[in-house]
Amino acid sequence: MNIFRLAGDISHLLAIIILLLKIWTSRSCAGISGKSQLLFTLTYTTRYLDLFTNYISLYNSSMKVIFLATSFATLYLMYVRFKATYDHNHDTFRIEFLLVPTVILSLLINHDYAPLEVLWTFSIYLEAVAILPQLFMVSKTGEAESITSHYLFALGSYRALYIFNWVYRYYAEGFYDLIAIVAGVVQTVLYCDFFYLYITKVLQGKKLQLPA
Repeated sequence: MNIFRLAGDISHLLAIIILLLKIWTSRSCAGISGKSQLLFTLTYTTRYLDLFTNYISLYNSSMKVIFLATSFATLYLMYVRFKATYDHNHDTFRIEFLLVPTVILSLLINHDYAPLEVLWTFSIYLEAVAILPQLFMVSKTGEAESITSHYLFALGSYRALYIFNWVYRYYAEGFYDLIAIVAGVVQTVLYCDFFYLYITKVLQGKKLQLPA
């Protein structure tokens, strides 16, 4: 494992920890898109079905279990434990506009038509756009709490670091996966405006507010 992959995984874990701590300590899921969390849970569930069939390493299996457990825990907190604080009125992105194209794309463009491979490809495409309901929610409300901004920055950093991981693997190992690379680049691009606002506002102690 290279440093970029490890840093990406740490950033991903940090994003999840920030999100769970935000919900648990504030006893509220205000400002968090339940639809994005549903899409992320679907992403990890379809990607990590090979947990039962393909053992790579203890680290790999542990990370899969952690991502699955925390994603379902987040759904429980949002839709059961703190359901009354969930802002349905602003979380209105129509996720069928993401699900249908990703299903079709995964059936048309994949490495192999084996069921687990198609599901893995679907998860890659879906993860690339799963954050859109959250970004839409932020744009609709016009602002985001600082801790929510930290969560989004850590999540975006995870994908950006994975781009460096793929570059490293290409030059060091001669390995590349075009599907994962393209999807990862698309996902990182979606965060670009947010990265700019985070650096120019949140890191300077200001609240993240979108221009009117």
